[in-house]
Amino acid sequence: MLVWLTVLWGLAAADGSDPYCLPYDYDPPLVCEYGIEPRDTGALLDIYPAAFLHFGFDHLAANSWPLVIFGFLAALRGLGRFLAVSFVIITVSGLGVWLTASGGSITAGASGVVFGLFGYLLARGFVERNAVDITVGITVFLLYGSLLWGVLPTETGVSWQGHLFGLLGGVASAFWLRRGDRGPRRRRTVWDRRGLTGPPPGHPG
Repeated sequence: MLVWLTVLWGLAAADGSDPYCLPYDYDPPLVCEYGIEPRDTGALLDIYPAAFLHFGFDHLAANSWPLVIFGFLAALRGLGRFLAVSFVIITVSGLGVWLTASGGSITAGASGVVFGLFGYLLARGFVERNAVDITVGITVFLLYGSLLWGVLPTETGVSWQGHLFGLLGGVASAFWLRRGDRGPRRRRTVWDRRGLTGPPPGHPG
């Protein structure tokens, strides 16, 4: 998560401190060039870089702390799985914004990932019936449950669509990427498959 955060702050520094998207700007900041533009088919793949770009340092600072906390807790179950969860969240959140955001707007930021990881942590323990993960999810909800207000269209200039679809992507990834039963399996014989118990006839013991 520290590596991820370093990348985000490095991109913000490269983009400058005043990355506003002006119609007459012939050299637009990265956040304006690669942000999500709703229903623009030529920019559909921008849903991925948009998750790493921010409208200034204040925007990034607001996302950094919860991203590190939720990402760290999610990654404790394995780096590969964490990356898969993050990919699902970014995809679902980005597509949701691309489909439903207001025309002419540009959306960027890691808040969709933050809400997605939040939803993933809430759902993971119940999906996998793991007591430790259930405890983590309940604790996260008690400490950060007020985040859920962010899925409502209550604040101008904030992408509630990214928050809502990020949350849904996190919950969905808990189901799609849940761990299977990896415990040891007993070898079965023909006798077992017949539903019979005890040794076959004539077998000692």
